[in-house]
Amino acid sequence: MKKTIMKKAFSFLLAGVLCVGILAGCSQSGQGETTTAETAAADTTAAAAEDTAAAESTTAAETAAAENTVIENLRIAFVPSREPEEIITATEPLKQMLTDELAKLGYDVENVDITVGTSYEAVGEALSAGTADVGLIPGGTYVLYDDGCDVLLTATRDGLSIDSDDPKDWNDNAPTEPTTEQVTSYRALMIAGPSEKGQELAAKVNAGEALTWEDVSSANWSVANSSSPAGYIYPSLWLQENFGKNITDLPHAVQSDSYGSAFARLASGQVDILCTYADARRDYEDEWTGEYAMTNSIWDDTAVVGVTPAIYNDTISVSKTSPIMDDAFKAALSEAFINIGNTEEGKEVIAIYSHNGYMPAQSSDYDSERAAQEMIQSLNSEG
Repeated sequence: MKKTIMKKAFSFLLAGVLCVGILAGCSQSGQGETTTAETAAADTTAAAAEDTAAAESTTAAETAAAENTVIENLRIAFVPSREPEEIITATEPLKQMLTDELAKLGYDVENVDITVGTSYEAVGEALSAGTADVGLIPGGTYVLYDDGCDVLLTATRDGLSIDSDDPKDWNDNAPTEPTTEQVTSYRALMIAGPSEKGQELAAKVNAGEALTWEDVSSANWSVANSSSPAGYIYPSLWLQENFGKNITDLPHAVQSDSYGSAFARLASGQVDILCTYADARRDYEDEWTGEYAMTNSIWDDTAVVGVTPAIYNDTISVSKTSPIMDDAFKAALSEAFINIGNTEEGKEVIAIYSHNGYMPAQSSDYDSERAAQEMIQSLNSEG
């Protein structure tokens, strides 16, 4: 009887232990299933959050693009310091470069229109009238028209291997070569050509003799228009400083519409002296023996007979009356041109003007140019 009771008790005990084990197993299995479900839910939530963030990012980008200010037409005018067709061809890539840069800065430009003025004055007048928005113009043109335009940037350019007040130094060390030094000014030169008179003046300078008023007044001169620093203004100052005279006192001076036509006249002997920027002979070296059909190189056929003081570099100026010009857009334009000038592709484009880059400018940078202009106007009024 006791054995029977003990067997039954053992059976009940074993059954209890098995139940506890089963319940424990069930409990652990339930916990595992819950953890897996929670993990799946968390993964789903994280994925949804990532999708939302991506959607918000896309929306933000689309909104930013949609918020860009639209400029229907940006009109840029260049002065005719080179042949107009040459300038138009060389600056064609500038259109897309400006469009891309300005888009990054909050402006969508639908069209960039590049033109070359018929004269320096024509570009200044276009800026004043608001028929051009941007002008790449010399400092002389800027100060003549600063009532109608603001200066944004000054060009930098490669320096030259020669920078002397003495014309003989330029001849003794020719040809002029570029250097890697960046400068914000340049010289104007009076260059004598292969004509009999030109060679006579060159020989005198190279012998260390000073030219006289009779020497220079008996020569045929090619000058640029009255707002050109290198082609008119600073050569006038040179005449004033050396002879007390002005370009208007020269009895045989003709105005050339571009430096290209001036060099063509010099090569043909139509003129004996031309007024130009210091590295112009480098720019027209190929044309001298090509288009102008000269046998000798430009360095052999020409010589410097006069050197002006340093001239502050060209400007990028904007119209005060242009409807698209405000302070924000001026700042964007400045940054865009500076960025373009810092790329190799951009440097290739602006090299047409011997520019290598740009730096911010202010009106007072050109105070010396204003003084030069005032002197020229005074001399002209006296004449």
